[in-house]
Amino acid sequence: MRTWQPSGTLTALRQRAAVLAAARDFFSERGVLEVETPVLGHYATTDTFIASMRERQTGFWLRTSPEHHMKRLLADGAPDIYQVGKVFRSGERGAHHEPEFTMAEWYRHDFELDQMIEETCQFISALAESIGAHTGAVDMHDFSELCRRTSGCDPQSATETDWLAAAATHTDFDATLAAQLRDDPAACVDYVVSHIVYPSLPASGLQVVRDYPADQAMLARIHPQRPGIAERFEVFHQGVELANGFRELQDPDEQQQRFVGDNRRRAEAGLPPMAIDEYLLDALRSGLPDCSGVAVGIDRVLMTAGNYSAIDQTLSFPAGN
Repeated sequence: MRTWQPSGTLTALRQRAAVLAAARDFFSERGVLEVETPVLGHYATTDTFIASMRERQTGFWLRTSPEHHMKRLLADGAPDIYQVGKVFRSGERGAHHEPEFTMAEWYRHDFELDQMIEETCQFISALAESIGAHTGAVDMHDFSELCRRTSGCDPQSATETDWLAAAATHTDFDATLAAQLRDDPAACVDYVVSHIVYPSLPASGLQVVRDYPADQAMLARIHPQRPGIAERFEVFHQGVELANGFRELQDPDEQQQRFVGDNRRRAEAGLPPMAIDEYLLDALRSGLPDCSGVAVGIDRVLMTAGNYSAIDQTLSFPAGN
């Protein structure tokens, strides 16, 4: 039903203000520089599972993350940096999704993955504490071990048939979905992970999933001593993904190959190819310093810490209202 009134209460708005203030205090105390980068850009994400939104008049894309611009700043000599701002993803709407949402993203020079995980959990806990909530203990999970235990699939050796059999154990699985997943193996893996593996995580505490297979590296580097393992992690609370972080890939040739691979998978999924961000590749060729980075969904942190059942309850108004 149409309404002119806000979706969030005054209490939620005050909590949001406290969380945003706590975020900036957190970085100020650590000497991390706040930066702003464009919301509009020439390039969309190549990620098969993230849909970009386009501004019609200029043809520019609304950012799904400030990552590429922030890496360009780092390549030009910027110190540790952070940003809190709006990002946009098409087609995302639900209890945990809005097409427009607030993201905190930051990068730390010479941080090992363990250091980035620790700081990310400290950040989430600090935001929760700013509204009188507590996130509890931190638990670590190896992604491959978690997959084997919950779905029976080993990400290093499972076949397409194995993943499809695991998907078939979920209550939502039917003949239509079976046909879709059979034609799109990457989507089948994503279905098993999102519907079976991640929901098995305990609801209490901060649940960290780390050390993803190389084919799920995104923009993370491959571990130099563990071939086939990407230095990537995610953080969950109450079953909701809050953070996605990497030890950042510095190799421009490898990054270009991943963009090409993304577009190949897009074609297989019937999606249009996306232009490759040459600015980012040029920055990597110039030299990205050794660093780790992470993105945290502020709205989701507020939702879980404030015990809200849907993300729009943390907003003044949902997108389009």
